[in-house]
Amino acid sequence: MRARLCSKAICGRPAAFTLTYDYAGCAMAIGPLSPTADPNSYDLCQIHSDRLTPPANWTLLRHTVFGGVEAAADPAPTQLV
Repeated sequence: MRARLCSKAICGRPAAFTLTYDYAGCAMAIGPLSPTADPNSYDLCQIHSDRLTPPANWTLLRHTVFGGVEAAADPAPTQLV
């Protein structure tokens, strides 16, 4: 099985996270790398995951795993000022 790489152009780092979108709900979710590749999601390396910011008025949910237990961090949505 071939390792999955970051979806960002020109990045050759191994993927560590999977990013999904809910366009109707204006939300993005990023969590641990999914077990299988999905054409409707994006695989990201650690660096691009850390740099990810949502578009204005969108919510970004970060799902993390602590000791085998999944936890969700739900920051306030980004607002235009």
